[in-house]
Amino acid sequence: MTPTDLARIHAASFTTPRPWSATELESFLSDPLCDLIEGDGGFALIRTIAGEAELLTIAVEPDQRRHGRGKAILLQALDRARTRKAEQIFLEVAADNQPAIRLYETTGFVRTGQRPQYYRKPDGTRVDAWLMTLSLQASTG
Repeated sequence: MTPTDLARIHAASFTTPRPWSATELESFLSDPLCDLIEGDGGFALIRTIAGEAELLTIAVEPDQRRHGRGKAILLQALDRARTRKAEQIFLEVAADNQPAIRLYETTGFVRTGQRPQYYRKPDGTRVDAWLMTLSLQASTG
């Protein structure tokens, strides 16, 4: 996938937080600490450093959702983080993004923190970010 392809999928997936541009995604792709995980109809980006990984984003085409594609991509991302010797992985998710939260919880992530009023929605209102973490040493997916 090109950065333009990734930006199109990201824009179809997110308004909160705002979608990333092709230029922003290209910057992540050029970072040696970042990995792109491509899957059917979507992708994930992770960054790994010093035994810790961050799921930067995961996005699936709207017409490809609810078929297990997001979970498959997430599991591949977890495997990549393990390959990079990460012992845990964390993420931020908008507190009102229930489909994503369910995906993360079914994969073993637990809520470990909250950033009040972190994301700005397109209408100007704000929503909390939940911090979620998963131990990669004990997780089975």
